[in-house]
Amino acid sequence: MIKVIILGASAGGGFPQWNSAAPACLKAHQGVGAKARTQASIAVSADGENWFLLNASPDLRQQILSTPALHHKGSLRGTPIQGVILTNAEIDAVIGLLTMREREPFTLMGSASTLRQLDANPIFEALDREIVTRRVLPLQHPFPLACKNGISSGLTLEAFTVPGKAPLYAEKEGTRSDDTLGISISDGNKTLIFIPGCAEITPEIVDRVAKADLVFFDGTLWQDDEMIRAGLSPKTGHRMGHVSVNGEDGPLRHLANCTIPQKVFIHINNSNPILLENSQERQAVEQAGWIVAEDGMTFQLEVA
Repeated sequence: MIKVIILGASAGGGFPQWNSAAPACLKAHQGVGAKARTQASIAVSADGENWFLLNASPDLRQQILSTPALHHKGSLRGTPIQGVILTNAEIDAVIGLLTMREREPFTLMGSASTLRQLDANPIFEALDREIVTRRVLPLQHPFPLACKNGISSGLTLEAFTVPGKAPLYAEKEGTRSDDTLGISISDGNKTLIFIPGCAEITPEIVDRVAKADLVFFDGTLWQDDEMIRAGLSPKTGHRMGHVSVNGEDGPLRHLANCTIPQKVFIHINNSNPILLENSQERQAVEQAGWIVAEDGMTFQLEVA
């Protein structure tokens, strides 16, 4: 069995973004036709007791407090969170780690490139290395996920490279092949795929998605130039390392024949009209069989 909780569904800045009075953000502020969302992360478990986080968003404290399954019970201090698995070193994926600096054991996993970015920034030394173990994820090599007491979690993890780019603050260093990862988690029967950032949908990605049971995929933008058109940013989606939902190279087209999995758009930017419940774009993705992620959504994969 695999249990999943969406902790946050939005891209960087959240929805509504704190400094935005764009029409969609105003709707989210008012709670009319658009639900607020925190920044993207999910929690995964095989037993509902021991949980692994995929990315640690800046909103992590709020997300934990809003999620009873992640609350500690019993001793004076503790957590059911066994580990954090990072798909990249972008600010939106790692800043929540600083919320977890309270001398609590867990395993921190990421690519060699991602952990190198954390190693280079002394603020992350607040996560005492004698308490928080850092582990470089092997690529294209499944391994059993263990709880912090060494007992099996019942899950197997495989990390794989995804076309992307270096974190914004490290772009001058150039992009490395392991800057952006996808994550596959299996209980031996069912499989979920988590790809919150993707600059190109390769045949390998299509193959993995087609064979999975549940997929969380990059839903950052509806179209490549939407932030430019809206006057919000000079950057295209491709410049930010994201294919667009409705782009010629995007998931609506390239993953349309992947009919086995439940398909969920996550990491959705506040400019993306699929966040608006009555928009034509929202209707289009739902008619295509996609779910638009919301904070607090739950999924359960089990053998029928």
